[in-house]
Amino acid sequence: MTVPDFQTLMLPVLQAVASEETMTSVELRERVAAAVGLSAEDLAEMLPSGRQSTFANRVAWANIFLQRARLLEPVRRGTYRSTARGHEVLRKNPPRIDMKFLEQFPEYLEWRRNERQVEGEEQTAATITNTITPPQETIELAVQALDQDLRTALLARILQLSPEAFERLILDLLVAMGYGGGRAEMARQTQRSNDDGIDGVIKEDALGLDLVLIQAKRYTPPNAVGRPEMQGFVGSLAGNGTSKAIFVTTSTFTSGARDFIARIPNRVILIDGEELARLMIDYNVGVRVTQTFAIKDIDENAFEEG
Repeated sequence: MTVPDFQTLMLPVLQAVASEETMTSVELRERVAAAVGLSAEDLAEMLPSGRQSTFANRVAWANIFLQRARLLEPVRRGTYRSTARGHEVLRKNPPRIDMKFLEQFPEYLEWRRNERQVEGEEQTAATITNTITPPQETIELAVQALDQDLRTALLARILQLSPEAFERLILDLLVAMGYGGGRAEMARQTQRSNDDGIDGVIKEDALGLDLVLIQAKRYTPPNAVGRPEMQGFVGSLAGNGTSKAIFVTTSTFTSGARDFIARIPNRVILIDGEELARLMIDYNVGVRVTQTFAIKDIDENAFEEG
């Protein structure tokens, strides 16, 4: 099954916390996961950022909303208990607790009103959370969608480059990734009249005793780099005194090409169009930051007494 949305988890969260005098975050997640029947695979599902599991994130947001309605309260950092109101709600045996249900509580409504009035914004945290997706997850999914659009735009822009400019771009990316010690002077673009099928060379040491050869192909999908091209490229490695190489394409590699590389002793890295765009974004090559948002949380250490 899929991980339930955070509103669906509100009732199981309240039931779990109310079943004990106090409950830690770890115990809460374990109890709720068992109650809703999640598998290990479900629990391993991560948010787009890869920094937190989807389940842990949604349990946390369900907990926050229940606290806003004064159904739960923190005892200390990472430990919670049900309030008298929370126990009273459960005695009425509601079939579901969601944001609409919480509107009967004045503290929750006051929180929602305050959120709507922040700087007079039309789209506040309160309106964003008026969905089945928690705010943090909504933001991460939006960032993921923006990255996908950027990857598509990057590949389209790369295909407009001349072959020479494309080869230079690939060398710039590899230097940014740390090849050649991250020094631009260690990367050299070959002369097209006598390149022996090699588009660039990166020295891994100052004397050039260890070389990485580069080939870059601007192919438009569905054209793919096949086994014959890969064999020709690998054949040129020995003549250049190295066994290391990187083959980059804006398209894809056929299964035959990948199978060939998997069986040879040479160390050849294949980078297809999707991976190329991702690496350019990760290493800020051909892209720039246009806007930055900081998401902050309470530093509990600042409020410790004693």
